[in-house]
Amino acid sequence: MFTHKEHIFFDLDHTIWDFDRNAKETLQDLYVKYKFEDLCGDADPHHFITAYTSNNHRLWGLYHHNQIDKPTLRRLRFEDTFTELGIDPNLFPWNFEEEYLAVCPNKTNLFPNAHETLTYLKERYTLHLISNGFQEACERKLAGSQLADYFETITISEIVGINKPDARIFQHALQVGKANLDTSIMIGDNLDADVRGAQNFGMDAIYFNPLLAEVPSDVPHSITDLKELQRLF
Repeated sequence: MFTHKEHIFFDLDHTIWDFDRNAKETLQDLYVKYKFEDLCGDADPHHFITAYTSNNHRLWGLYHHNQIDKPTLRRLRFEDTFTELGIDPNLFPWNFEEEYLAVCPNKTNLFPNAHETLTYLKERYTLHLISNGFQEACERKLAGSQLADYFETITISEIVGINKPDARIFQHALQVGKANLDTSIMIGDNLDADVRGAQNFGMDAIYFNPLLAEVPSDVPHSITDLKELQRLF
């Protein structure tokens, strides 16, 4: 279907690197280490992790549109989680956050068929990465998961100073990658930042939808497993 394409641009978190799974493993360990069962009144970290995941996703949406900055995102995702669980946010131990940031990016859980699919595509296309993640964390994720060598160029919003869905980051990535708009395509999990960001810039996009969410009518291409890309390309 997309054999006329030459350049494939990928998102990283939630598309290749399984953010939620890696975060869950980290939070489970830290929940026990910091004895959050006493604060939360629950030996099972499920409710804490669920609340954190929801708040983190919401705050990243604000960050994408420059409505909050990096320190605010990192502070509120835990403060808001405590508040949602009925716990005084002032009781949150900030060593927990620092240790989370030290441990989580070193996790290496990827979505199924990631290496297989990237290997297949790299033999046929020029691959690039565009991430709204933070520089240090992105670099550690790429190195630890042995992903960096797949990509000809890596565009990180914190370095560029522009976040997806802003068209300027897609323009920057095309220029750095020496790619043409017509022969380029974006693949990502975030409808706002990745898919519509690319579409509004005039670039084709594929929605990565492993959770089987409803696909909007204005999104013509979607996959639920990275391996499907081997059929499309």
